[in-house]
Amino acid sequence: MKENISIDEFDGKKFKIRFIKEEDNRKAVLTHYLHNYDNGVKDHFEEEATEYLKQIVEYKNEEEKQNLVSDIALQQLLFEVRDVPFPTPENYTFKFIDLFAGIGGFRMAMQNLGGKCVFTSEWDVNAQKTYKANYGEVPFGDITKDRTKNFIPNNFDILCAGFPCQAFSIAGKRGGFEDTRGTLFFDVAEIIKLKKPKAIFLENVKGLRSHDKGKTLETILNVLRNDLGYYVPKPQVVNAKEFGVPQNRERIYIVGFRNDLEVNSFEYPESFEKKVTFKDVKEKKVVPTKYYLSTQYLQTLVNHKERHASKGNGFGYAIIKDNEISNAIVVGGMGRERNLVIDDRITDYTPTTHIKGEVNRKGIRKMTPREWARLQGFPDNFIIPVADASAYKQFGNSVAVPAIQATAEKIIDLIKAKL
Repeated sequence: MKENISIDEFDGKKFKIRFIKEEDNRKAVLTHYLHNYDNGVKDHFEEEATEYLKQIVEYKNEEEKQNLVSDIALQQLLFEVRDVPFPTPENYTFKFIDLFAGIGGFRMAMQNLGGKCVFTSEWDVNAQKTYKANYGEVPFGDITKDRTKNFIPNNFDILCAGFPCQAFSIAGKRGGFEDTRGTLFFDVAEIIKLKKPKAIFLENVKGLRSHDKGKTLETILNVLRNDLGYYVPKPQVVNAKEFGVPQNRERIYIVGFRNDLEVNSFEYPESFEKKVTFKDVKEKKVVPTKYYLSTQYLQTLVNHKERHASKGNGFGYAIIKDNEISNAIVVGGMGRERNLVIDDRITDYTPTTHIKGEVNRKGIRKMTPREWARLQGFPDNFIIPVADASAYKQFGNSVAVPAIQATAEKIIDLIKAKL
């Protein structure tokens, strides 16, 4: 694969940094190494990072090449990974890893609470781009690969994972560790078994409770409690709307504490008193015309809803009023169609994209990616470096940051109390 090359100049000196092809872990190794340059975690990545630094920096002469990397190049690399909207807290108090990281919703919450991320994994290339733009770090790729797992350092405090759920082949078996092989939960469990973090925080869709007639969740809890040795209270379905964002988004949270910490009770956080509605996240200025529906598309949605209504079904588009909360934002067209809004501030109805029909005159539009970011609790300085289609997918797949943070705070308080 072709490599991109950029040339940087400092103090009149030029050097080249080659950005390595996406499918390997070299960018992840380098950024993790640089992020941990001032602490002991650096050593875990140093051997490979040293070799990669020699590959990507073009030296003026052989004498300069004897050093790991020229001071100018190293300082610029360090600057690039640290000059980001959401850097590691200077005086961090705990360490965590971020698996199935997406765009870093878990990381945002944990850093807000004083945590340092020492390893992250996310295979989607566009999500990696968003992650790097905001945290200065490229996630490692496929966590099912042993090579990727080998980069996970020891002695971190919390394992975070919003892993996809899959059915387990447990017919006639006890539903233990080995029965989860071939699923992504197995890889999470394998890491827990090897690294033994003090606590775990897992997030999944609400449907995990009934997935495969409840066998999936039953197996997960059995593995965590009996095979891996963690105190795991009853999982709880948490709704993001109770934690400061105007979105009806229910997700199941599973938390656990290593048995030697002797934690024997856990209380999930209470709902926030302040309630918000869509007007709290609505764009303050007129949005581009491209977000407004065409007359033909709008009519198609109306017809579709009427057909289902005639059969007694509640399927179809929904318009969210300013004083209401949104439906759950999810990947796919219905995630947007179930969250249309009325915004009559539009003045120019000239189409900016290829559409059939005209721009509708009722002011009906899709929410913008920035509005979806706010629905998930991401601040406005969160960079969205990808096209709209990828942005909708990334925010639809993300965790709701405030709900994660409220629960994580309870976990961290318990860990610190036991140390």
